[in-house]
Amino acid sequence: MSRGLFITFEGPDGSGKTTQIDRLEAFIINKGYDAVLTREPGGTKIGEKIREIILDKNNTEMEYMTEALLYAAARAQHVSQVIKPALEEGKMVICDRFMDSSIAYQGFGRGLGDSVRVINEYAVNGCFPDITFLLKLDPEIGKIRIKVEDRDRLELEKLEYHKVVFRAYEELEKLYPERIIGIDANRSIDEISNEIQFHIEGLMDKKNIDLLGE
Repeated sequence: MSRGLFITFEGPDGSGKTTQIDRLEAFIINKGYDAVLTREPGGTKIGEKIREIILDKNNTEMEYMTEALLYAAARAQHVSQVIKPALEEGKMVICDRFMDSSIAYQGFGRGLGDSVRVINEYAVNGCFPDITFLLKLDPEIGKIRIKVEDRDRLELEKLEYHKVVFRAYEELEKLYPERIIGIDANRSIDEISNEIQFHIEGLMDKKNIDLLGE
């Protein structure tokens, strides 16, 4: 295998991404592969510093375009330093959020439009996910799951903002049905995990990747 798989998870805050990412990592390792678990914004020393700036709830004066550019900057570093090298080594990269998040949160949610896609196409430099799992959950339910004192700057946005973001995700799912797999996140952890594993096995089979890592 000359190239690993690039798997991303998207969805509203509180949709259970972290739990499912951990489960998928265990599944992949059990199949004999090296898994690289990472997140956005972040994933690198530089990216984590940018993350602190973006999510700091005290940075209320941040311009929308500043926010979008900071996400793209962290992503460019992440792709160059972590994601591409891991894929070239044949590893399975599982990333908590990627370019779709910027399109949904900044392009649609902040009203910045197609400029966000353009900026991020430069940032990812041709590195796009093989498959994206969109955990679909009513933003109102997701918001309840996160304690107010634990919410970051984006999580503290009004419910209407998060509803716009969720609708944007649904639009992206329609635009890229061959890549984005919508998952009903209202079900049990096991049901969601089994569905995700089913799709991963199907993708590996399609790409002729041996599930036993041989």
